[in-house]
Amino acid sequence: MKIYQLPDIPIEWEIKQVRHIFEIHNGSTPKSGNPEFWNGDIDWITPDDLGSNAGKLITSSRRKITQLGYKSCGVSLAPSGSIALSTRAPIGHIAITKMAACVNQGCRILVPKEGLKEYWYYSLISARALLISLGQGTTFMELPRQNLASVALPVPPFDEQKAIVRFLDYKTAQIDALIAKKQLLLDKIAEQRVTIINKAITKGLDSSAAMKSSGTRWLGDIPKHWTPKKIKYMTKISRGKFSHRPRNDPRFYGGDYPFIQTGDVANARKFVSGYSQTLNDDGLRVSKEFPAGTLVMTIAANIGDMAILNFKACFPDSIVGFVPYDDISLNYLFYMFIAMRQQLLTTAVLNTQLNLNIERIAGQIGPCPPAEEQIKIADYLDNITSKMEEQADYIHKAIDKLKEYRLALITNAVTGKIDVRDFCSTTINEQKEVARG
Repeated sequence: MKIYQLPDIPIEWEIKQVRHIFEIHNGSTPKSGNPEFWNGDIDWITPDDLGSNAGKLITSSRRKITQLGYKSCGVSLAPSGSIALSTRAPIGHIAITKMAACVNQGCRILVPKEGLKEYWYYSLISARALLISLGQGTTFMELPRQNLASVALPVPPFDEQKAIVRFLDYKTAQIDALIAKKQLLLDKIAEQRVTIINKAITKGLDSSAAMKSSGTRWLGDIPKHWTPKKIKYMTKISRGKFSHRPRNDPRFYGGDYPFIQTGDVANARKFVSGYSQTLNDDGLRVSKEFPAGTLVMTIAANIGDMAILNFKACFPDSIVGFVPYDDISLNYLFYMFIAMRQQLLTTAVLNTQLNLNIERIAGQIGPCPPAEEQIKIADYLDNITSKMEEQADYIHKAIDKLKEYRLALITNAVTGKIDVRDFCSTTINEQKEVARG
């Protein structure tokens, strides 16, 4: 069995494989069709839980299972203080469990046999790039159990583990506080963007225009010369398609036809300009191709993410495509749906997750200015939102640099590149006093 090695470490430290440091527990999922398995009191951690978790500890999961659901999984309930690791894309998200929990098949639980769990948390963070590189798969990447088990980690003496954790807890908290301040700025820019779009879409650009009631609560008053119109009269609406099950059957992939996913839409700004999956001829036969210039919207999980296709593409039924009629500007439609997002969310149906359907979207009322005014509004919003995106880009770059520094600091500490043995609670208290002035 291949052992994935480390850079040089202090001579008095050991190197051990993950298999010797942890008990490795697989994950599983109860059958979703059985309601007796869900909405219980046992935490069931997924890669999404880990990806959205802030901080070192995870204290809860979005979904919980019952005792019956847990028994149907056939997996172990890991004790509090275990490490949950996502091993299916995105690989390498990690947290220490604050409670007894099990995980789904996209994660594994690592129960330490020795050492300090907080040290292993930082050590595995430093190894994330390696873990990702060891992933395998075609339709999605997954870290095989044997690859994870063979990863080598540095093992300092226990006292040094404590010193490293003390140092990194303090330093990463400082960095995280800076990141949080910058994230607040991003949140304010995002809020301001939505406010500006909502005002332009519902009230227009002429503040002196005579107004009338739209007859619709979310719209309120609109310019007198505008028309409230159902979405189905503004655009053709078609749901994406991929009828074959299972969806990850490799026979349908790897051809010439772009196949976008909800993540491609979520990660786009105004335009979808790239994709990670393609369909072959067999895949196209069980799917549906949409033209360039289609507005796409996610209708499951993260509802209301939207973008415009820059190329012909297929997509699954978790995405809806809109091709506007001749009197409707595509760019205006894009901004109108941004303004309508909260209204659309109120019409979503909750099953195992929130979902929209075409009929609910089609029946919603949107504001319809004359065609020339639609173009003016969209141009105005293009100009003002592009400036806001430039501001956001600058802040994102600063955050990325802080994250790079944070990772470098963790890696240098857990591999012994920096000696933190003299960094003790006294040092921390002295630095706090300096900070207070």
